[in-house]
Amino acid sequence: MKTTLSLFCCSLSLLFCFYLPRGSLSAGVDRCKLPPRGWNSYDSFCWTISEDDFLKSAKVVAKYLKSYGYEYVVLDYLWYRRLVPGAYTDSLGFDVIDQWGRMVPAPDRWPSAKSGNGFAEVAKEVHSLGLKFGIHVMRGLSRQAFDANTPILDINTGRAYEESGREWRAQDIGIKERSCAWMPHGFMSVNTSLPAGRAFLSSLYHQYAEWGVDFIKHDCVFGDDFNLEEITYVSGLLKKFDRPILYSLSPGTSVTPTMAKELKGLANMYRVTGDDWDSWGDVASHFDVARDFAKAEMVPGEGLLGSSWPDLDMLPLGWLTDAGANQGPHRQCNLTLDEQRTQMTLWSMARSPLMFGGDVRQIDETTYKLITNPTLLEINDYSSNNMEFPYVTGKILSPARNHLMRRSKISMLKRVNNHHTRVVGVTSCKDPNVNGWSVESLGQYHEQICWRKEDEQLNREPLCLYKRKPLLASSNEHVLYGQDNRRLFTSDDGVKSCLDASPRHKLTSSEWKKKQPSFSTCRGDDNQMWKLSSNATLRSSYSGLCARVKQVKANDVRTSGVRSWIATGRQGEIYVAFFNLNVEKTLISAKLSDMAKVLPGRNLEDKAACKGREVWSGQRYEAVADSLEMVVDKHGCALFTLNCS
Repeated sequence: MKTTLSLFCCSLSLLFCFYLPRGSLSAGVDRCKLPPRGWNSYDSFCWTISEDDFLKSAKVVAKYLKSYGYEYVVLDYLWYRRLVPGAYTDSLGFDVIDQWGRMVPAPDRWPSAKSGNGFAEVAKEVHSLGLKFGIHVMRGLSRQAFDANTPILDINTGRAYEESGREWRAQDIGIKERSCAWMPHGFMSVNTSLPAGRAFLSSLYHQYAEWGVDFIKHDCVFGDDFNLEEITYVSGLLKKFDRPILYSLSPGTSVTPTMAKELKGLANMYRVTGDDWDSWGDVASHFDVARDFAKAEMVPGEGLLGSSWPDLDMLPLGWLTDAGANQGPHRQCNLTLDEQRTQMTLWSMARSPLMFGGDVRQIDETTYKLITNPTLLEINDYSSNNMEFPYVTGKILSPARNHLMRRSKISMLKRVNNHHTRVVGVTSCKDPNVNGWSVESLGQYHEQICWRKEDEQLNREPLCLYKRKPLLASSNEHVLYGQDNRRLFTSDDGVKSCLDASPRHKLTSSEWKKKQPSFSTCRGDDNQMWKLSSNATLRSSYSGLCARVKQVKANDVRTSGVRSWIATGRQGEIYVAFFNLNVEKTLISAKLSDMAKVLPGRNLEDKAACKGREVWSGQRYEAVADSLEMVVDKHGCALFTLNCS
C-alpha cells in the first residue's frame, strides 16, 4: 500500500548557471559545475504521457523536490507520436511532422500544440513553477520525413533551403543506411558534411530554443551509435544560443572512457550504460563502469558551458511501468529497499546525474526520503576524490550457523568456475586496445580475420571471423561471421550471424548477458561491412567504430562479492560506502591505514581517532581507531561519514 506524501517543502526559484543555492545548500556555487538533477517521464510513462499528466507531475516536482535540486522535468521520447492502435516504439507512419520534416508534439496528447507553437505553452508553465523544461530527441532525420521527401527550412530566409540553383530535400541529406540501431524505422543520420544537412539540424534546434527548451536529451548518437559529427555540430549550435541549454547524450551501450574523452567540451552528461531498470542485475552491472570512469578522472570532465558527467541512467524507483510498454505507471519497483539504497548510494558516490524516473504523483514516503537524503545529495553535489576503494574485505555469515564462513577480498569475487569466454564488441577506434586483428589464409580462396591479442600469451586458440564476399563488386569491405572455439554464432533459425556495427535494439544488462549483441542475421547491410586497416584495426564505415574482443567470466561475477567507494567532503569529512553484492549477510571491513593509501595527505594512521556515523542505521562511532566494519544485508550497503583528527 502506497502512502501519498502530505508534505510541504519550501522551494527556491532555481536558474541554470546562476550563482544560487541548491535547496538548503550554501550560496555562491557555480551551478554549471554540479551534476544535473531532475525527473524524467520514461520509467513511469514510457512514451504515452499526456500534457495533463506531464504538467501535474511538474507541479509535484516543484512542490516537493525542487528545494532538493531536482530542477529539470524532462519529457522522454516519442512526444510526436499519435497514441492510436498500431503505434509503438518502432512503428512507422504515426508521427506528426511539419512541412519542413521536423517533429512537432502530437496534438491528441499535447492540445496546447494545436496553436502551432509546439511546446511553448508547456515550457511557459514549467518555467512559472521555477523549473526547467527538457525534451528527448532522436538522431538526425525521421524516416517519415525521408519517405515524404520534405523540403528543408532555411532559418535565415524562412523559405526552403536552396543551393547550386536547386531546392534541397530530406532525401538529399538522409543516410538511410545509418538508421538508429534500436529504432530502425524511426530515424537516420544526416550528412553533416553537406550545407543542407547542417541547415536541417539548425532548423531543428532553433525550433527547440524558440519553444523554451532548457534540456536536450539526444538519443542514438552515442555508444554503439556514436556519431561525433552530429554531436559536434549540435553542440556548436547550442553554444551560440543566448541562454544555456543542457546537452545530454544517450544511450550508453559499449561506452568506454576513451570514447567519452572525444566529447571534451561538447556535452554536459552522457550515458555510460544501457537502459537501467529495477532489477538487481542492472544495479550490480554499474559498479565496474562507474569505477572505470572515476579511475579515468572524468568525474567531472570539461563540458558544454560547464562540466560534463558520466550518467549511470535514471533511478527506476517508486511507481513504474515496463520497458517498451504502451501504458503509464502500473506497478511498484521490483528492487528491495536494500537494493534501492545501494543504487542511490552508488549513483551519489559516483556523482552521476540524479534523474528520478518514478511517478511523482504517487511517490511514497520511503522513496521520497531516499531520493532527498541530505547526506547523499551533499555527496553527489560536492564530494571529491571519488573512487572505488580496493582494499575492502568481506566475511560471509552463514544464515544457518550465524558464524564466519570465509574471507573474500574484492579481487576474489565468488564464482562458480574459472571458465572464460570472449565477447566481440564495438568501441572508439582511438581505444588503444582495438589493434589486435590479423588476416590469415584458409586456402586458395578463403580468408579469416583473427583476434590474437592476449591469446598467444594465454596459449589458446584465437577468436576468428570468417569473410563473406560483399554484395557489391566495387566494395572492398566484407561481411564477417564469427566462430569461437569452433562454435558458430547463430541465430535461432540456424542461420549464420554476422558481425554488426551496433545492436538492433536497446539492451538492458539482463538482456546483454543472454544475447550476443554484436551479431545479427546476415543481410549484407552496410552496418555489416568491415575493413581491416594496416594498423590491425577492424573498422566499420557505417558507425566509424572499431571491433575489439574482451575476455569475460562465463558467469556474471559482478553480482557477487563486496565493493566499496570512498570520497572526501567539502568540510574535510570522509565518506566510505560498503556494498554487499552477495546473497548472504556479509561482514565488511576496511582499515584506516588502507584509506590513507588512497587519500594522501590525510592523517589516518592506525591509532588516529575518527568519529562519525552510519547513515542508514543511524549508528554513531565515537572512536574508530584501526578499522571500520559493519554487517551488511543481502544486496545492501552501509554509508559512513567520518571526521578524523
